Amino acid sequence: MKRMPATNSVPSIQQVTNELERIAPLRLAADWDAVGLLVGTRREGISRVMTCLSLTPEVAREATREGAHLVVTHHPLPFRPVSRITDGSGVGRVLLELLGAGVAVWSGHTAWDSAAGGINDQLATAIGLQDRVPIQPDALDPLVGFGRVGMAQAGWTVAHLSQHIAKHLGVEGVHVAGDPHQKAGRVGIVCGSGGELGASLQKAGCNTLVTGEIKLHAAMEARANGLAVVAVGHHASEHFSMAVLARRLAEALPTLHCWASCDEVDPLQWLVRRP
Repeated sequence: MKRMPATNSVPSIQQVTNELERIAPLRLAADWDAVGLLVGTRREGISRVMTCLSLTPEVAREATREGAHLVVTHHPLPFRPVSRITDGSGVGRVLLELLGAGVAVWSGHTAWDSAAGGINDQLATAIGLQDRVPIQPDALDPLVGFGRVGMAQAGWTVAHLSQHIAKHLGVEGVHVAGDPHQKAGRVGIVCGSGGELGASLQKAGCNTLVTGEIKLHAAMEARANGLAVVAVGHHASEHFSMAVLARRLAEALPTLHCWASCDEVDPLQWLVRRP
């Protein structure tokens, strides 16, 4: 997609979504995904765009309170087709609030995961992966695609990698399956929920997987097969990137005021056991 030249005019929804689709080409999205403009009209003259990981009631209230014209959410809402939109469901209440305030919704989801400079690229950069390439390259551009894989820094163990990524993401700790003292070696990165991909990543020569979440039995299988898994939390593995997306959009369209949601929180919180 050809990049739109910088302009001092107030852009339309169409112009903003064109720029978003340049940053995260929708052809990179998984075929099961719901991406692009999901709610709203292609109105003229918007100036306020908010990004978020998930459209929760708190985030929707922030969008309407702060006068957002467009919400760029990572996780699509709606994700699956809905037969009715009423205040009898959480999804219905969020959509009714946004529609009532004239707020549109766009989602990049797996396209933003896979894009150049997208979430998996950002995680790979944070870890310092060397010689990184997509796990599944895009047919049109082999430099982008699903996941990333590359070599960890020389001498790093799984524990070194875990501590580094936890500090970068600002989390108190991470879940590790496998021996934390083994060499991190060749590392696969799949943001969000990638724990079920252990077997295929081992076939790709990975020694370690960094992902958001993994189920118990998948962790047991990975551990038995010698694949270390570092699970940082689904929210933590992706949330940080929405501020990056807001900044990139603002740089491309300077008349827009873009910000990442201030009210969004991880729905899963650590409750520290008292003595």
